[in-house]
Amino acid sequence: MAMSDAPSNAHEYTVSELSQSVKNTIEDEFGFVRVRGEVGRVSKPGSGHLYFDLKDDRSVLAAVAWKGTASRWRFQPEQGLEVVATGRLTTFPGQSKYQLIVENVEPAGLGALMALLEERRKKLQAEGLFDEARKQELPYLPRIIGVVTSPTGAVIRDILHRLADRFPTHVIVWPVRVQGEGCAPEVAAAIEGFNMLPPDGPIARPDLLIVARGGGSVEDLWGFNEEIVVRAIAESELPVISAIGHETDFTLADFAADRRAPTPTGAAEMAVPVRAELLSYVDDQSMRLKTAMRNLASRRRDRLRAASAALPRPAELLGEARQRLDLASTRLASALRHAAQSKGLQLAQVSPRLAPSILSRRIVDARQRLRATDRARTAALSSRAQTARARLDPLVGRLRPAALRLLRDRKRHLTDLFKLASSLGYRNVLARGFALVTDSQGNVLRAPSTVADGDPLLIELAEGSLDAVAGKAHVPHQPPPKGPRKPRSGSDDGQESLF
Repeated sequence: MAMSDAPSNAHEYTVSELSQSVKNTIEDEFGFVRVRGEVGRVSKPGSGHLYFDLKDDRSVLAAVAWKGTASRWRFQPEQGLEVVATGRLTTFPGQSKYQLIVENVEPAGLGALMALLEERRKKLQAEGLFDEARKQELPYLPRIIGVVTSPTGAVIRDILHRLADRFPTHVIVWPVRVQGEGCAPEVAAAIEGFNMLPPDGPIARPDLLIVARGGGSVEDLWGFNEEIVVRAIAESELPVISAIGHETDFTLADFAADRRAPTPTGAAEMAVPVRAELLSYVDDQSMRLKTAMRNLASRRRDRLRAASAALPRPAELLGEARQRLDLASTRLASALRHAAQSKGLQLAQVSPRLAPSILSRRIVDARQRLRATDRARTAALSSRAQTARARLDPLVGRLRPAALRLLRDRKRHLTDLFKLASSLGYRNVLARGFALVTDSQGNVLRAPSTVADGDPLLIELAEGSLDAVAGKAHVPHQPPPKGPRKPRSGSDDGQESLF
């Protein structure tokens, strides 16, 4: 007996049982693993889950991170980056493969993290987010300052204390997380929220923003290296000062901000001037202004005195004028008497010509001339009216016969048209012995084939109409014409005219 024919006592598995057994074995053996490798293909479909490959020079391991887990990571795996993935190994029976369910992923060492940071910096710089042309000037004395930071840390206390020392200013704090999960979205949302505040709204819009955080490691400051934060700072309409970490710490947010401060306290110093220095400067300028005004007044007074010494005295200027006035006043009385005498003589010479009889005679003469002028104008108008009437009377006599003749011609033409219309009407044809046959719908019948036996008909005669019923149709046979026949006038469907 061949070995293949020998009975076997081995247990028979179904495909599902064997797949589940392999799954349990792998999960028990590799329930928690840390895998180091290079990120290969990365895919994120519409479900939000993250699929990528981990590979080295000899093998490839499929990895998957569920949507809720991947959204909490500080940064997402990118192709070509060496990472350390933490999770559990399991199988996917649907495709007979094993895969790593990733719970956390981080760059493989500081060098990889800095490489990722440099690559991202070059990408954003190529887009022009760090250009100097995008930078805005900071307001010299902002009325309101918006601060994006943690409300419980020492950063906000340092900023408020420094602002109180230099120049007390109204501050609005937008609380955010400055480290770990949710840091980048909250910071970006705060910057966008400050920009969306209306200038005349219930919450005053700041004139300047400060994005601040204390010192920490590269991992702690990573939220300020995310693209969402860098783009929010670059697109901000309000000027932004970044004060992230210590003086030696640099983030991508520092490159996008309009001004970088080495510390949060330095950001407060950049934001406002020193109030005491401003007061001292104003007092100094006030003293300089007062001194300049006194010096100017003194110089103008000296110039006025020097100029007045060369001018004549007022009494001398008025003495000559007063003397001319006295001389003119003495001459005025005699001149008035002489003028009155002269005018009296002229009146005596003219008064004889102003007698009432002379005036009355002039009035009568003027009235007679006016009447003569009116009679002449009336006669001229009457003559013109008679001439016009003589020209119009013949025209009126010719117009009336012409109108009557035109009316008779139009009436005769209208009568001819009415007679022509009456002769062309079909009722005159009916009067000659013809009949008009229609069906129940009022359609004119032209051939027996258009009706069936028993259909109701209406026969209209010259002096009335008759109801009829169609009988068996009979169409007499007609021999075809022997030659071409000249078409007779009639309807378009071949029916000959009754005229």
